[in-house]
Amino acid sequence: MEILEAYDATESAHSAAQLAGVDPKTVRRYVAARDQGRPVTGAGRRPRMLDEYMPKIEEWVERGNGKVRADIVHERLVAMGFTGTERTTRRAVAQVKAAWRAGHQRTYRPWITEPGLWLQFDWGEGPKVPGPDGVLRSTLLFCAWLAWSRFRVVIPAWDQKLPTLIACLDATLRRVGGVPTYVLTDNAKTVSVDHVAGVPVRHPQIVQAARHYGTQVHTCVPFDPESKGGTESTVRLAKADVVPTEANLREQYGSFAELEAACEQFCAKVNSRKHRESARVPNEALAQERRRLHVLPTAPHTMALGQTRTVGTDQTIRFGSVRYSTPPGLVGAEVWVRADGMDLVIVADLDRLPVAPDWVADRRGLCEVARHHLSTPGTPRIDLGHYPNHPQEPDGAPRPPRPKARSQAEKEFLALGDGAQSWLIEASAAGTSRIRAKMVDAVELAALVGADDVDEALGIAAAAGRFADGDVAAIVRHLATGATGADLVIADEAHSAQPGTGAWAGFGTRKDTAR
Repeated sequence: MEILEAYDATESAHSAAQLAGVDPKTVRRYVAARDQGRPVTGAGRRPRMLDEYMPKIEEWVERGNGKVRADIVHERLVAMGFTGTERTTRRAVAQVKAAWRAGHQRTYRPWITEPGLWLQFDWGEGPKVPGPDGVLRSTLLFCAWLAWSRFRVVIPAWDQKLPTLIACLDATLRRVGGVPTYVLTDNAKTVSVDHVAGVPVRHPQIVQAARHYGTQVHTCVPFDPESKGGTESTVRLAKADVVPTEANLREQYGSFAELEAACEQFCAKVNSRKHRESARVPNEALAQERRRLHVLPTAPHTMALGQTRTVGTDQTIRFGSVRYSTPPGLVGAEVWVRADGMDLVIVADLDRLPVAPDWVADRRGLCEVARHHLSTPGTPRIDLGHYPNHPQEPDGAPRPPRPKARSQAEKEFLALGDGAQSWLIEASAAGTSRIRAKMVDAVELAALVGADDVDEALGIAAAAGRFADGDVAAIVRHLATGATGADLVIADEAHSAQPGTGAWAGFGTRKDTAR
């Protein structure tokens, strides 16, 4: 400013130079820069041998969207006659790229959310845990959050197929306690099957599920995670806390249940502390946001129940090449099966059954009818309680036959009581002869002494293995004396009625000779 002030006072470069103590050429340069509107301070820029090629470099950077390599630009410049070094080219390309990025930098508008409007979800890679066969298997983390209250939900799963996705979404909505207006997610094949002219084509089944819950599914811009940064942050935090790493010093999980417990602990921790951005506790904010959420349907969408299966005549369904049993009365019915952690859940619509089984009671609609531990091929899961009338014991042994009267004589004999049924079963197993005649004798004896006494005698005879003629009458006479069956002796191989040989032990000895 002293140089320009001296020049304005003298209007002579030499005089101003003497007053300011500088060279007259400096005074002329400063005055010329001021007259041209250029900065009058700082070092001046000298011309470079690359200046004539700068328009071409800017063209190549623009055509390459700021990603063109400097060595490629240098090769093309050399072909055009440039004689400088590659270092000069690299500096020029870096300068042009910086200017290009400054002109194409993306700007953001803060997302001002409203209560009950947006729910976002995404998938993240989870830890490896032992599967049903004991082999480590990869898991996935379903991560969702409400944009306004910042309430987060993390659910582990074995896969991210469409039934699993809808099941996790249904569980999230029920944990939240309502349905938001919009659901935002990534462009997975389970949500968007295609893109036509940049417009996502929704999966028809995800559209049906959204209509069932009363919401609308939206997807972010492809390959642009910044459009759903909330769920990206949720996935990153969940993986940093749940997946075992050297940073969190977490041990490997021994089962899927341990992973589920870890996810529950993570959700409880992040939802009970104050959020840095909103300065609200998510649990408290969720109570306010629930007022703006839509009512959740009572029954979940059928796709959330899993895959459909038809119950075979053996009361089993097949899932993962493994057979699982179902309760009686579901043969031919369509049921839904899904993997819930280490369990297989079977759900049926009881209103669709033509005849309601006895175990249905007052239950109606969609209902869980069976739950099995997941198994591997070759190891079916059969609940013996699902086969109450099957002629086989739980240990595999055949059940004793159940007598059914087919004639009047048989009906009169079996009417005596349980002792008569036991006698018939045991006598038949022992190969007793003249069973029908002995049954008639027992009925005639009951007419004389009473059905209760004869039935008790038949039960004792069955337990003792006495099936000869007159055995039942003898037992009735014995019971008439006041005796009970407490001293019942059962013939078996451990005891014998044959006289022992102890008396012959001293045969031939001196005492025996003297005797």
